[in-house]
Amino acid sequence: MKKITEQPHQTYPARVIQFGEGNFMRGFFNWQLQQMNKQGLFNGSAVVVQPIDHGLKELLAQQENLYTVILEGLVDGAPSQTFEAVSTIDQVLNPYQQWVDYLALAEDEQLEIIVSNTTEAGIAFHPEDTLHDTPPHSFPAKLTALLYRRFQRQKPGFLIIPCELIDRNGEKLKEIVLQYAALWSLESDFVNWLEKENTFCCSLVDRIVPGYPRDKVAQYQEILGYEDAVMVTAEPFMLWVIEGSGVAEKLPLQEAGLNVIVTEDMTPYREQKVHLLNGPHTAMVPLGLLAGLETVEEVMNDRDFAAFLDGLFLEELIPMLDLPKAQLAAYAEQIKERFRNPYVKHQLQSIALNSVSKFRARLQPVLTRYVQQNQQLPKRITAALAGLLTFYLTRPFQDDDLVTTIFQQVKQLPAEEQIATLLKNEQLWHADLSFMTATINEMCACLKQDGPRQLLASIDTPEPSLK
Repeated sequence: MKKITEQPHQTYPARVIQFGEGNFMRGFFNWQLQQMNKQGLFNGSAVVVQPIDHGLKELLAQQENLYTVILEGLVDGAPSQTFEAVSTIDQVLNPYQQWVDYLALAEDEQLEIIVSNTTEAGIAFHPEDTLHDTPPHSFPAKLTALLYRRFQRQKPGFLIIPCELIDRNGEKLKEIVLQYAALWSLESDFVNWLEKENTFCCSLVDRIVPGYPRDKVAQYQEILGYEDAVMVTAEPFMLWVIEGSGVAEKLPLQEAGLNVIVTEDMTPYREQKVHLLNGPHTAMVPLGLLAGLETVEEVMNDRDFAAFLDGLFLEELIPMLDLPKAQLAAYAEQIKERFRNPYVKHQLQSIALNSVSKFRARLQPVLTRYVQQNQQLPKRITAALAGLLTFYLTRPFQDDDLVTTIFQQVKQLPAEEQIATLLKNEQLWHADLSFMTATINEMCACLKQDGPRQLLASIDTPEPSLK
């Protein structure tokens, strides 16, 4: 079979420094560069920096940094599938082996933009990192070293857009870069340059990117007519909300017809995405797994769970969000279509990772607002929490060390004390949820005795009152 390198493709000068070569960035950001280039709007590619030592540099190099993006899903209710070779990676650098080459990027004035996706844990401060490490451990420390070299060479600053899924990611990244500047005793002129010459944007990304289609590689290579070891599957839908100035001038994403919103305040968009897309994911996972379901599509095609999610959207999530209700309802229908994507086998088990922090960020704020406004518990979010606790107490789970330790300790307590102990643990929820103890105990008992479907059937009864 032919190689992907034999396919006609165009090369573009490097204009972006991109931290992260994983599936998401290749199926999201590099794909967007390709769309701008096809329309003659950008004419640029990215120098990609591996955030960790072991990455895809060698595999991509074997393919001259070419790969295929396969968009597949439902569009207006009909199945859609497209294939496109993407040529917007100029080169991949491994800073653990090429630190000098990495720092040399600071001297190239054509490189004006920095984007990143180093996972939610990537934007973190590691006080042991030093300017003389080759390289420092954390992504922000590597970035600070690059920015300092840029300052020393008296070059203009960057437009910096992190894509990590944390709230106010641009502000958080800038805060940590300033922490390193202080820790490393860098001169005040550098801090002034950092503030005046660089723009740190907050952003929100949305596209499901399952990645390499291991079970369909032969089928897709037959369609393509060439081999591709790093092809990426993604859904057709994408959204990028960017808060900051000077974006459109350097990245004409909107002009290319991409679903990109540049705004002065991304908060409403973040709440919409976190609570209406991520929230239902988190709600369905433990109950679905306890019911023996494996994928998001199975949940959506299950009558009991589809009704549960409809009620969650209409009665508990949408009423609590401060955006036009028609807009939210339309977005919810779009999400349900995305969840039903027959091409994406989105495993519930993979979404279950770190469920405590996900519940805290995605569903707990809505729960709090609902209780304050209605003086009663939102029954579906409450059922989701009961499912989470039951799952963590009875099944193997993956979460951070603190959460794992707390649940291991609680499992040693008498069964009748476990739920109350967990709900009042502020390390888990950053709040005291013990006001929910009686209802959660009842729901957990139902889950253990009769299973999740019986609990879902009982949800049509009146909400538990807190009066």
